[in-house]
Amino acid sequence: MKLTFLGTSAGKPTKERNVTALALECDQDNKWYLFDCGEATQHQILRTSLSVGKLCTVFITHLHGDHYYGLPGLLSSKTLDKALSPLTVYGPKGIKNFIECVMDISKEHLGYALKIVEIEANQVLDFDKFSLQVLPLVHSVESFAYFIQEYDITNKLDEEKLRLEGLEPSPLYGELKRGNNIVHKGKEFVSNNYMLAPIVGRKLIIAGDNSEPDILGAHLDNLDLLVHESTYTQEVYNALPTKFLHTTAKNLGEVTQKHHVKNLIATHISARYAQGSRYDAQMVCEEIKLSYNGRCFVANDFDVFYLWRNGVLEKL
Repeated sequence: MKLTFLGTSAGKPTKERNVTALALECDQDNKWYLFDCGEATQHQILRTSLSVGKLCTVFITHLHGDHYYGLPGLLSSKTLDKALSPLTVYGPKGIKNFIECVMDISKEHLGYALKIVEIEANQVLDFDKFSLQVLPLVHSVESFAYFIQEYDITNKLDEEKLRLEGLEPSPLYGELKRGNNIVHKGKEFVSNNYMLAPIVGRKLIIAGDNSEPDILGAHLDNLDLLVHESTYTQEVYNALPTKFLHTTAKNLGEVTQKHHVKNLIATHISARYAQGSRYDAQMVCEEIKLSYNGRCFVANDFDVFYLWRNGVLEKL
Protein backbone atom coordinates (compact mmCIF):
# COMPACT_ATOMS: atom_id res chain seq x y z
CA MET A 1 0.00 0.00 0.00
CA LYS A 2 1.34 3.40 -0.97
CA LEU A 3 0.33 6.69 0.63
CA THR A 4 1.06 10.09 -0.92
CA PHE A 5 0.47 13.17 1.22
CA LEU A 6 -0.96 16.00 -0.86
CA GLY A 7 -1.58 18.38 2.04
CA THR A 8 -0.50 18.31 5.69
CA SER A 9 -1.41 21.70 7.18
CA ALA A 10 -4.12 22.40 9.75
CA GLY A 11 -6.82 24.96 9.02
CA LYS A 12 -5.04 27.03 6.37
CA PRO A 13 -2.20 26.58 3.90
CA THR A 14 1.32 27.78 4.56
CA LYS A 15 4.25 28.32 2.20
CA GLU A 16 5.41 24.76 2.90
CA ARG A 17 2.12 22.93 3.44
CA ASN A 18 -1.25 22.81 1.72
CA VAL A 19 -4.41 21.80 3.56
CA THR A 20 -5.44 18.18 4.08
CA ALA A 21 -5.48 15.55 1.33
CA LEU A 22 -4.03 12.04 1.14
CA ALA A 23 -3.88 9.52 -1.73
CA LEU A 24 -3.96 5.76 -1.16
CA GLU A 25 -2.90 3.21 -3.79
CA CYS A 26 -3.30 -0.54 -3.33
CA ASP A 27 -0.99 -3.20 -4.75
CA GLN A 28 -1.82 -4.48 -8.24
CA ASP A 29 -4.63 -1.96 -8.69
CA ASN A 30 -5.13 0.52 -11.52
CA LYS A 31 -7.08 3.04 -9.47
CA TRP A 32 -6.53 5.14 -6.36
CA TYR A 33 -8.46 6.63 -3.45
CA LEU A 34 -8.43 10.18 -2.07
CA PHE A 35 -8.97 10.94 1.61
CA ASP A 36 -10.07 14.56 2.11
CA CYS A 37 -9.75 17.23 -0.51
CA GLY A 38 -8.71 20.58 0.88
CA GLU A 39 -8.51 23.69 -1.28
CA ALA A 40 -6.01 23.38 -4.18
CA THR A 41 -5.72 19.60 -3.92
CA GLN A 42 -5.97 19.43 -7.72
CA HIS A 43 -2.85 21.62 -7.93
CA GLN A 44 -1.02 19.24 -5.61
CA ILE A 45 -2.02 16.23 -7.70
CA LEU A 46 -0.42 17.87 -10.74
CA ARG A 47 2.93 17.70 -8.95
CA THR A 48 2.73 13.93 -8.51
CA SER A 49 2.47 10.88 -10.76
CA LEU A 50 -1.21 10.44 -9.80
CA SER A 51 -3.79 10.65 -12.57
CA VAL A 52 -7.22 12.16 -11.95
CA GLY A 53 -8.53 9.74 -14.56
CA LYS A 54 -7.67 6.84 -12.25
CA LEU A 55 -9.22 8.40 -9.16
CA CYS A 56 -12.24 6.25 -8.29
CA THR A 57 -13.33 7.28 -4.81
CA VAL A 58 -13.10 10.26 -2.46
CA PHE A 59 -13.62 9.96 1.29
CA ILE A 60 -14.28 13.15 3.26
CA THR A 61 -13.67 12.90 7.01
CA HIS A 62 -15.68 15.97 8.08
CA LEU A 63 -17.16 19.20 6.81
CA HIS A 64 -14.54 21.76 7.76
CA GLY A 65 -13.34 23.69 4.73
CA ASP A 66 -9.71 22.68 4.93
CA HIS A 67 -10.85 19.10 4.31
CA TYR A 68 -13.29 19.51 1.40
CA TYR A 69 -13.21 22.96 -0.24
CA GLY A 70 -11.09 21.51 -3.03
CA LEU A 71 -13.86 19.23 -4.27
CA PRO A 72 -15.64 21.58 -6.73
CA GLY A 73 -12.46 22.40 -8.60
CA LEU A 74 -11.32 18.79 -8.74
CA LEU A 75 -14.72 17.56 -9.96
CA SER A 76 -14.85 20.22 -12.67
CA SER A 77 -11.29 19.74 -13.86
CA LYS A 78 -11.94 16.02 -14.21
CA THR A 79 -14.44 16.91 -16.94
CA LEU A 80 -12.05 19.32 -18.65
CA ASP A 81 -9.38 16.60 -18.67
CA LYS A 82 -11.84 14.26 -20.44
CA ALA A 83 -11.39 11.89 -17.49
CA LEU A 84 -14.97 10.67 -17.62
CA SER A 85 -14.72 7.52 -15.53
CA PRO A 86 -17.30 7.28 -12.71
CA LEU A 87 -16.47 8.77 -9.32
CA THR A 88 -17.97 8.20 -5.87
CA VAL A 89 -17.73 10.66 -2.99
CA TYR A 90 -18.38 9.47 0.58
CA GLY A 91 -18.79 11.92 3.43
CA PRO A 92 -20.87 13.03 6.41
CA LYS A 93 -24.40 14.33 6.12
CA GLY A 94 -24.33 17.63 4.22
CA ILE A 95 -21.74 16.67 1.60
CA LYS A 96 -24.44 15.88 -0.98
CA ASN A 97 -26.14 19.25 -0.51
CA PHE A 98 -22.79 21.06 -0.78
CA ILE A 99 -21.72 19.43 -4.04
CA GLU A 100 -25.14 19.65 -5.68
CA CYS A 101 -25.50 23.32 -4.70
CA VAL A 102 -22.12 24.26 -6.19
CA MET A 103 -22.77 22.30 -9.38
CA ASP A 104 -26.24 23.86 -9.73
CA ILE A 105 -25.19 27.47 -9.15
CA SER A 106 -22.18 27.19 -11.45
CA LYS A 107 -24.28 25.36 -14.07
CA GLU A 108 -21.57 22.72 -14.22
CA HIS A 109 -22.22 19.68 -16.42
CA LEU A 110 -19.76 17.05 -15.35
CA GLY A 111 -20.21 14.57 -18.17
CA TYR A 112 -19.47 11.56 -15.99
CA ALA A 113 -21.36 9.57 -13.35
CA LEU A 114 -20.91 11.15 -9.91
CA LYS A 115 -22.32 9.24 -6.95
CA ILE A 116 -22.53 11.01 -3.60
CA VAL A 117 -23.05 8.84 -0.52
CA GLU A 118 -23.68 10.28 2.94
CA ILE A 119 -22.32 7.87 5.53
CA GLU A 120 -22.81 7.24 9.23
CA ALA A 121 -20.57 6.07 12.05
CA ASN A 122 -19.93 2.31 12.24
CA GLN A 123 -21.03 1.75 8.65
CA VAL A 124 -18.99 -0.88 6.78
CA LEU A 125 -18.22 -0.58 3.05
CA ASP A 126 -16.62 -3.15 0.76
CA PHE A 127 -14.20 -2.36 -2.06
CA ASP A 128 -12.10 -4.42 -4.45
CA LYS A 129 -9.04 -4.71 -2.23
CA PHE A 130 -10.30 -3.91 1.27
CA SER A 131 -13.21 -3.36 3.59
CA LEU A 132 -13.65 0.00 5.28
CA GLN A 133 -15.37 0.82 8.55
CA VAL A 134 -16.46 4.35 9.45
CA LEU A 135 -15.44 5.21 13.02
CA PRO A 136 -16.71 8.22 15.02
CA LEU A 137 -14.27 10.81 16.37
CA VAL A 138 -14.49 13.73 18.80
CA HIS A 139 -14.50 17.14 17.13
CA SER A 140 -16.57 20.31 16.87
CA VAL A 141 -18.52 18.80 13.95
CA GLU A 142 -19.20 15.18 13.04
CA SER A 143 -15.84 13.71 12.11
CA PHE A 144 -14.85 10.24 10.97
CA ALA A 145 -11.87 7.93 10.84
CA TYR A 146 -11.65 5.26 8.14
CA PHE A 147 -10.49 1.83 9.34
CA ILE A 148 -9.15 -0.06 6.32
CA GLN A 149 -8.77 -3.83 6.46
CA GLU A 150 -7.06 -5.29 3.41
CA TYR A 151 -8.47 -8.65 2.38
CA ASP A 152 -6.37 -11.71 3.24
CA ILE A 153 -4.83 -13.58 0.31
CA THR A 154 -5.97 -17.18 0.73
CA ASN A 155 -5.47 -18.76 -2.71
CA LYS A 156 -1.68 -18.93 -3.03
CA LEU A 157 -0.42 -22.30 -4.23
CA ASP A 158 2.88 -23.89 -3.22
CA GLU A 159 4.06 -23.98 -6.83
CA GLU A 160 7.53 -25.24 -5.91
CA LYS A 161 6.03 -28.30 -4.20
CA LEU A 162 3.75 -28.95 -7.18
CA ARG A 163 6.66 -28.81 -9.62
CA LEU A 164 8.71 -31.19 -7.48
CA GLU A 165 5.82 -33.64 -7.64
CA GLY A 166 5.54 -33.40 -11.41
CA LEU A 167 2.77 -30.84 -11.96
CA GLU A 168 3.95 -27.87 -14.00
CA PRO A 169 1.92 -24.63 -14.22
CA SER A 170 -1.30 -25.24 -16.16
CA PRO A 171 -5.05 -24.65 -15.90
CA LEU A 172 -5.01 -27.41 -13.27
CA TYR A 173 -3.49 -24.88 -10.87
CA GLY A 174 -6.74 -22.94 -11.10
CA GLU A 175 -8.71 -26.01 -10.09
CA LEU A 176 -6.54 -26.49 -7.01
CA LYS A 177 -6.95 -22.80 -6.08
CA ARG A 178 -10.71 -23.24 -6.24
CA GLY A 179 -10.47 -26.10 -3.75
CA ASN A 180 -10.94 -28.92 -6.24
CA ASN A 181 -8.85 -32.07 -6.07
CA ILE A 182 -7.36 -33.21 -9.40
CA VAL A 183 -5.74 -36.30 -10.96
CA HIS A 184 -2.65 -35.87 -13.15
CA LYS A 185 -0.79 -38.80 -14.69
CA GLY A 186 -2.50 -41.16 -12.30
CA LYS A 187 -1.58 -39.17 -9.18
CA GLU A 188 -4.22 -37.44 -7.08
CA PHE A 189 -3.43 -33.92 -5.94
CA VAL A 190 -5.50 -32.88 -2.91
CA SER A 191 -6.04 -29.13 -2.93
CA ASN A 192 -5.50 -28.54 0.79
CA ASN A 193 -2.07 -30.17 0.62
CA TYR A 194 -0.74 -27.52 -1.76
CA MET A 195 -2.19 -24.29 -0.38
CA LEU A 196 0.18 -21.86 1.34
CA ALA A 197 -0.81 -20.23 4.61
CA PRO A 198 -3.00 -17.14 4.11
CA ILE A 199 -1.25 -13.79 3.72
CA VAL A 200 -2.90 -11.56 6.30
CA GLY A 201 -4.08 -8.20 4.99
CA ARG A 202 -2.69 -4.93 6.29
CA LYS A 203 -4.72 -2.74 8.65
CA LEU A 204 -4.58 1.04 8.80
CA ILE A 205 -6.65 3.96 10.01
CA ILE A 206 -6.83 7.33 8.26
CA ALA A 207 -8.41 9.71 10.75
CA GLY A 208 -10.00 13.11 10.47
CA ASP A 209 -9.79 15.82 13.13
CA ASN A 210 -10.08 14.33 16.60
CA SER A 211 -9.33 15.49 20.13
CA GLU A 212 -9.40 12.01 21.69
CA PRO A 213 -7.39 9.40 19.77
CA ASP A 214 -8.25 6.78 22.39
CA ILE A 215 -11.85 6.82 21.12
CA LEU A 216 -10.59 4.50 18.36
CA GLY A 217 -10.18 1.89 21.09
CA ALA A 218 -9.57 -1.71 20.07
CA HIS A 219 -9.20 -0.73 16.40
CA LEU A 220 -5.80 0.63 17.40
CA ASP A 221 -4.56 -2.61 18.93
CA ASN A 222 -1.47 -3.77 17.00
CA LEU A 223 -2.58 -1.62 14.06
CA ASP A 224 -0.10 -1.62 11.16
CA LEU A 225 -0.44 2.12 10.53
CA LEU A 226 -2.26 5.09 12.04
CA VAL A 227 -2.47 8.38 10.11
CA HIS A 228 -3.70 10.92 12.63
CA GLU A 229 -3.69 14.63 13.24
CA SER A 230 -1.17 16.07 15.68
CA THR A 231 -1.98 19.74 15.39
CA TYR A 232 -0.03 21.03 18.40
CA THR A 233 2.69 20.17 20.83
CA GLN A 234 1.45 20.23 24.41
CA GLU A 235 3.23 23.50 25.27
CA VAL A 236 1.55 25.35 22.41
CA TYR A 237 -1.85 23.86 23.18
CA ASN A 238 -1.60 24.80 26.86
CA ALA A 239 -0.88 28.42 25.91
CA LEU A 240 -3.89 28.76 23.58
CA PRO A 241 -6.43 31.25 24.95
CA THR A 242 -9.18 29.22 23.25
CA LYS A 243 -8.92 25.44 23.25
CA PHE A 244 -9.80 23.59 20.06
CA LEU A 245 -10.78 19.94 19.72
CA HIS A 246 -7.49 18.71 18.31
CA THR A 247 -4.89 16.18 19.39
CA THR A 248 -1.53 17.12 20.86
CA ALA A 249 1.65 15.23 20.07
CA LYS A 250 1.92 14.19 23.73
CA ASN A 251 -1.56 12.66 23.74
CA LEU A 252 -1.06 10.93 20.41
CA GLY A 253 2.20 9.36 21.52
CA GLU A 254 0.73 8.05 24.75
CA VAL A 255 -2.31 6.49 23.06
CA THR A 256 -0.39 4.83 20.23
CA GLN A 257 2.06 3.33 22.71
CA LYS A 258 -0.79 2.04 24.88
CA HIS A 259 -2.31 0.18 21.92
CA HIS A 260 1.02 -0.98 20.42
CA VAL A 261 0.42 0.71 17.07
CA LYS A 262 3.24 -0.39 14.79
CA ASN A 263 3.64 2.76 12.69
CA LEU A 264 2.41 6.33 13.07
CA ILE A 265 2.28 9.24 10.64
CA ALA A 266 1.36 12.57 12.21
CA THR A 267 -0.24 15.18 9.96
CA HIS A 268 -2.55 18.25 10.10
CA ILE A 269 0.25 20.36 11.58
CA SER A 270 -0.54 23.84 12.88
CA ALA A 271 0.68 26.77 10.77
CA ARG A 272 2.76 27.81 13.78
CA TYR A 273 5.25 25.10 12.87
CA ALA A 274 6.72 26.76 9.80
CA GLN A 275 10.08 27.83 8.46
CA GLY A 276 11.29 30.94 10.21
CA SER A 277 9.14 30.29 13.25
CA ARG A 278 10.41 29.46 16.74
CA TYR A 279 8.47 26.22 16.33
CA ASP A 280 9.44 23.42 13.98
CA ALA A 281 7.40 20.42 12.87
CA GLN A 282 10.15 18.14 14.10
CA MET A 283 9.14 19.18 17.60
CA VAL A 284 5.89 17.29 17.02
CA CYS A 285 7.76 14.09 16.26
CA GLU A 286 10.13 14.54 19.17
CA GLU A 287 7.24 14.94 21.60
CA ILE A 288 5.49 11.84 20.25
CA LYS A 289 8.68 9.82 20.68
CA LEU A 290 8.87 10.68 24.37
CA SER A 291 6.21 8.02 24.94
CA TYR A 292 5.88 6.10 21.65
CA ASN A 293 8.43 3.44 20.72
CA GLY A 294 7.10 2.57 17.26
CA ARG A 295 8.12 4.01 13.92
CA CYS A 296 7.01 7.64 13.70
CA PHE A 297 7.00 10.28 10.97
CA VAL A 298 5.63 13.79 10.65
CA ALA A 299 4.30 14.04 7.10
CA ASN A 300 5.31 16.81 4.74
CA ASP A 301 3.54 17.63 1.49
CA PHE A 302 4.49 15.13 -1.24
CA ASP A 303 5.96 12.62 1.18
CA VAL A 304 5.37 9.09 -0.10
CA PHE A 305 5.25 6.05 2.19
CA TYR A 306 4.94 2.36 1.48
CA LEU A 307 3.44 -0.04 4.01
CA TRP A 308 4.91 -3.50 3.41
CA ARG A 309 3.01 -6.71 4.14
CA ASN A 310 5.34 -7.46 7.05
CA GLY A 311 4.17 -4.27 8.78
CA VAL A 312 7.25 -2.20 7.97
CA LEU A 313 6.58 1.41 6.95
CA GLU A 314 9.13 2.89 4.56
CA LYS A 315 9.45 6.50 3.45
CA LEU A 316 10.25 6.43 -0.26
